[in-house]
Amino acid sequence: MQATLSSGWPTLLRRLEFIAYPAAAGAAFTVLALGVVTWLPALAAMGYALQRWRAEGDSRCFVHTFTAFPRYWRALWRHSLVSTVAVFVLIANTVHLLGRSEPWTFVLLAAQVGIAAALAIHHVALAAEAGRSPDGTVRTWSRGALALGFGSPARGTALLGAVISAALLSLVVPLGPLLLGPSIPVLLALSFADPRRHTP
Repeated sequence: MQATLSSGWPTLLRRLEFIAYPAAAGAAFTVLALGVVTWLPALAAMGYALQRWRAEGDSRCFVHTFTAFPRYWRALWRHSLVSTVAVFVLIANTVHLLGRSEPWTFVLLAAQVGIAAALAIHHVALAAEAGRSPDGTVRTWSRGALALGFGSPARGTALLGAVISAALLSLVVPLGPLLLGPSIPVLLALSFADPRRHTP
């Protein structure tokens, strides 16, 4: 019995890593995103930390998110500002439309949901591309994000599903949506972008 428990510990610890390290990266992202317009550079920095963990086994996800943030802030602050304004406009439009009863409001609400879904997929993919290529440019990250997020309907749907399910399923964990909600979709995007997935 004791031997069975001892042999099961390494497996259990490896499985816990897939919660602990993304949660640590998510905690760093949450702190950095308190600046409101800082959320996109923070998401990219988290992608960088998670990529180092995936590719090199470096478990300092919390620290690496913070240390990578200044580089991504310099590159992405304009993009982040525009995206933040777009999010607030979507929220304002949705709140306004929910108070209307005309038949056409359903079509406009569906359009807002579609735009929000596209933005979610794009920014998760952008964080993954920036995390994989920290020395790249915003243009190359954006181009890669479009290919990653929208080049395959199945892949885009999976990323959107990860955004929604990570936020919902992590509700059972204290602060789960803050810790795992952003990190799990980015981790999935990094997995999709891994060239080894496409190697026969």
